[in-house]
Formats: sequence, C-alpha cells, structure tokens
Amino acid sequence: MATLTLLQAVNDCLKTEMRRDANVVVLGEDVGINGGVFRATEGLQAEFGGDRVIDTPLAESGIIGAAIGMALYGLRPVPEIQFMDFIYPAFDQIVSEAAKLRYRSGGQFPCPMVIRTPYGGGIKGGHYHSQSSEAYFCHTPGLQVVVPSTPYDTKGLLASCIRGEDPVLFLEPKRVYRSVKGEVPEGEYTVPIGKLAIPREGTQVTIVAWGSMTHIALEAAEKAQTEKGISCEVLDLRSLVPLDKQALLASVKKTGRVVVIGEAPRTGGYAGEISAIIAEEAIEYMEAPIVRVTGFDTPFPYTLEHAYMPNAGRVLKAIETVVNF
Repeated sequence: MATLTLLQAVNDCLKTEMRRDANVVVLGEDVGINGGVFRATEGLQAEFGGDRVIDTPLAESGIIGAAIGMALYGLRPVPEIQFMDFIYPAFDQIVSEAAKLRYRSGGQFPCPMVIRTPYGGGIKGGHYHSQSSEAYFCHTPGLQVVVPSTPYDTKGLLASCIRGEDPVLFLEPKRVYRSVKGEVPEGEYTVPIGKLAIPREGTQVTIVAWGSMTHIALEAAEKAQTEKGISCEVLDLRSLVPLDKQALLASVKKTGRVVVIGEAPRTGGYAGEISAIIAEEAIEYMEAPIVRVTGFDTPFPYTLEHAYMPNAGRVLKAIETVVNF
C-alpha cells in the first residue's frame, strides 16, 4: 500500500478510473500538457491523449457547459475549475442545468459529471484564491457536494462520484494538498458517499468538521484532552449533500455538546445548517448551546489569513465554552 499525499490520491484515482472506463474524460484549464495548476492531472494527457484530457480556453461556463453535453451523450466528464473562486461564471450552468436535468426529464437523463475544484484558504492566496462557498451549492437540490480530508477518502470518494449518475461538486482542500499523507490502496476501491467518518471517538463534546478543518478539529481535540481533560469526538462529514444525519445525531445524543467548524464566512455558512438540524432534532439531548467556529463576514484577507481561519486555539475556547455552560 503506497503512502500518498491528498494531491497524489486525486491523480491516482483519475488514472485508475480512466483505465477502467473509456468514457471518463478530463477537461479544464491547463489540465493537459501542464498537468493542472497544482499538478493534479500530471501525466494524464501523456497516457490517455488529447481527446480524453482536454485543455480548454479560460472560460468556466464553457467548461461546465461542454461537460454537461458530454454527460448527456454517455461520457463521464470530470471538469476541473482551477480555484473554487473562479466557479461563478459557470454558476448558472451548474445550478440551473446540471442540477435540474434528472428532474426535468422525469429521470430519463441523468447528468453523471464530477466538478473538481480546490477550495479554501491556507496557502496565502488572498481573497481571489481562498473562498469556501460550498453553501451556495448545498442549497441546490440535484447536486451532491463531497469534501474529503484524507488521501484514502479522496481516492475512494472521487471514484464513487465518477461512477455515480448525478452531478457532484468535489471540493479538494488545497491547504492540505501536500501536507497530509496516508496509506492508499493500489487499484480500484470506493468509499460510499453520504457516510461520515469518526477519526476520533469521545464522550463529552462532538466536534463537526469537513475538509481541512477536520485536521484542526483533531488538533483541538488532542489539546482538550491533554490540557483540560475533556474528551472530544471528531466527526469528518466527508459528504455535505447527502448528509449522514443519522450518525451526526447519534454522536450529538451521546455527548450533549457540539462545536461546528467551517472556514467559510459565518452568515449563511453550512455550519448554520448543521446547527439547525441538531436544534430541530436533538434539542432535548443538549447540555449547552451549539457553538460555531468559522471565518468572518469579510472578504478573505491576505496578511491576516492566520487570524481569519479557524485554528486549534479558537476551537479549544469553544470546547471550554460548551463544557462550562
């Protein structure tokens, strides 16, 4: 079993799925000869050729529009948007077309496509290369939104998305592209969409996170245990839509205290949706109010990136708040 970075796991999965299924194609800006801005598609065009690994113009609406047409005619396109910040010119194609096709055709025309895009801060990208706008897409029926945090899950979840019949927004936490490593099986395997992971079990506080924030949650949970004697359970959602609500509520009912971490701005963020679900369906089990640790309601800053993004210290303070309520 190889030890890979999260970025290498993306590349490995794409190669594996393209070898398995000739209908899988990759398209996007610089994905071919250059192998992508982060080198996620490095080597693909050399192996599979320019007809299956397509360098496109700098036109996000065109990339997604072309991918929708490919999906309707039997291909399984995996379009890449270089940064999530650049996805907005294609917003109408995604939410008004791709997300609606199965419904508007009475189930006759699925739209099997996976939109890969790096998201989030942590690489000094400033306000045009650091956004976390997953909530926009979670709000759209017909789309799946998947966010891995480990190399193993990245390969397995991406494979499941490519083999599925629905459009997926596959968000890759670029902050941990190269810093997180883990064992990844060679060859084919899948991780089911819609099932959260519990990388750390605990009894007093449930910490809910996804993507790179999962690693912040684990760091804070370790600090809470060693410095304060507080036992925290960490949930890695992995899939925002569909959400593993059953496992989420089971953990909440066990601990009675919840901290939700999301690096997006606070207002309207997906952390608020998680909080609402818990308040509606598990309020009688709660020992304290739900606390959110998020980004702030400002554009993403460059020089103050470290202060904007949730860190273990901010999460530890939230843990103490719910335990001492």
